[in-house]
Amino acid sequence: MSRSSKREPVTADDVDLAVRLAVAALRSAPVDRWYGNAGTLVWTCWETVEHLSDDLFAYAAQLGPSPAPLDREVPFIWESRRPGGPANAIHADPHAGIAGLLQVLESCGALLTAMVRTTSPDVRSHHVFGLSDAEGFGAMGVVETLVHTHDLAGGLGFVWEPPADLCARVLGRLFPNAPEDTEPWATMLWATGRGDLPGHTRLTTWQWDGTVRD
Repeated sequence: MSRSSKREPVTADDVDLAVRLAVAALRSAPVDRWYGNAGTLVWTCWETVEHLSDDLFAYAAQLGPSPAPLDREVPFIWESRRPGGPANAIHADPHAGIAGLLQVLESCGALLTAMVRTTSPDVRSHHVFGLSDAEGFGAMGVVETLVHTHDLAGGLGFVWEPPADLCARVLGRLFPNAPEDTEPWATMLWATGRGDLPGHTRLTTWQWDGTVRD
């Protein structure tokens, strides 16, 4: 039986939980490490939180129009502030400091949580990895939050391991062909090209499947 056929759905509460856990972990990070790289990424920790905030915002926004777009992204302007930096529509005011940056992350997470909670399950909207529904966009927000907090933990020096059941629900929604006999968090890191998994070749390219599940 495949992971997707026996899965539990991803909910708005899962989005809220992922963001709350990430913000709590990030609040404990030392201030002087925020402008170093986030793990193996070429972005700073500050830029990575902006990118994550932008992801959450974009997924919420994609569900907003009526009808939702089926062939394109909602046309915000995404731009990088420096060569090699993430192209975002969302940027935090640097004068607000780390506390302000994390407020931006919380706010964007709340937007996605609200859209997943209130959008009809019949709504479909465009994503480059497959036409998706509110649950799918919520799951995308969760995986972005979990794995980018992993990246941030590598740069900021804290321990990060999200709940196994949360990881399992996201794997069932977005990575239905991922191994089922391995720990969910290790499997998510492997599925997103961030870790090794015994018995499986490390991935150098990857993508999720956002299409709607039965």
